[in-house]
Amino acid sequence: MSSDAEFAALAEPFRPELLAHCYRILGSIHDAEDLVQETYLRAWRAFGRFEGRSSVRRWLYKIATMACLTALETRSRRPLPSGLGAPSDDHRVAVAPGEPSVGWLQPAPDALLGADDPAAIVAGRTGVRLAFIAALQFLPARQRAVLTLRDVLAFRTDEVAEMLDTTAAAVDSALRRARTHLATAGPVEDDLAEPDGETRRTLLDGYVDAFTRADLDALVSLLRADVELEMPPIPTWFTGRRAVVGFLAGRVLGTDRWWTVPARANGQPALVAYERTGDGRYEAHGVQVLTLTGDRITRITAFNDPSLVPTFGLAPTLVI
Repeated sequence: MSSDAEFAALAEPFRPELLAHCYRILGSIHDAEDLVQETYLRAWRAFGRFEGRSSVRRWLYKIATMACLTALETRSRRPLPSGLGAPSDDHRVAVAPGEPSVGWLQPAPDALLGADDPAAIVAGRTGVRLAFIAALQFLPARQRAVLTLRDVLAFRTDEVAEMLDTTAAAVDSALRRARTHLATAGPVEDDLAEPDGETRRTLLDGYVDAFTRADLDALVSLLRADVELEMPPIPTWFTGRRAVVGFLAGRVLGTDRWWTVPARANGQPALVAYERTGDGRYEAHGVQVLTLTGDRITRITAFNDPSLVPTFGLAPTLVI
C-alpha cells in the first residue's frame, strides 16, 4: 500500500468528528471546514515522520486543535444575539439593522458532523447543541479546547496536556476555570425534556406547515409561552409567544412567500428557508434551528444567511 493510500485509510474515518471538534471551538461551520482541510494537509505532509507514539486519532486532534487555536488569535468569538443584549417582549419595537460586521455563530448540519450516523457519534447530541456551542464562545480559546477535549471527547488529562504542549496541572486549572465560567453563565443544555422522535417529527412538520401557510393559530399552538426568537445577523431578539407571533405575523409570514426543506442541525430539528422572488423561483434565505422541550417549541434561531444553505447540500435557487 502506498503511503498516500495508507494515510487516507488511517485518517479519513476521523474527518466528521474532527469537523465537529473544530466547529465547537470556532463556532463557524465554514471556518471549521477550512481548518479540517488544513489539518489533513499538515498531517499528510508529516505522515512520513509519524512514529506511532500516540494513536492516529489523537495525533489528528492535536494538529486540529493547535490549528484552531492559531486561527483564534486573529478572530473574535462568534455570539448569538441573545449573548449580546436583552430581548424585547414587544413585537412593535424598531428592529435593529443587520450587523454583517459581526462574526455570528453558525449552525452545523448533522450530516456533515456524522450525527446522522449513530456509529459515527463520538460525544452524543449534546456536544453540538446550539446552546452549548454558544456558551463555549464566551470562554478563552484554550479553555474551549481543554473543555471540549476533556468533557466532550473524554481524552485523559495527560493526553490533553500532550496535545496542547503543556502540563497536566495547566490542563486541570484551565478545565476548572472553564467549568466554573459555564456554570455561572447558567444552563447551557435545554434538551433534558426533549421529546421522542415521533413528537419531534410532528412538531417540525406542524411548524413547517404553519410557517409556510402563515397560519397564526396553528403557530400559537406549537410555541411555549416563553418561546424566544433570534435572527442573526439582526441583533434584536424577542421573548414570549405574543411578541414572537406578533413579529412573525407582521414582518415575516405571507401567503406563498416561503418554501422550506426539513433538515437537521446541531442535533436539533431544522428547516432550510427559501423566499419567493416570482415566477415560481425561490431564493435561499437561511436556516432555522428549533429547540424543543416537551411537546412545544421553546426557541427559534433563524440564521438569515443564504451562504449556509449549500452546507446542507441544497441549491441556492429552487424553481417550484
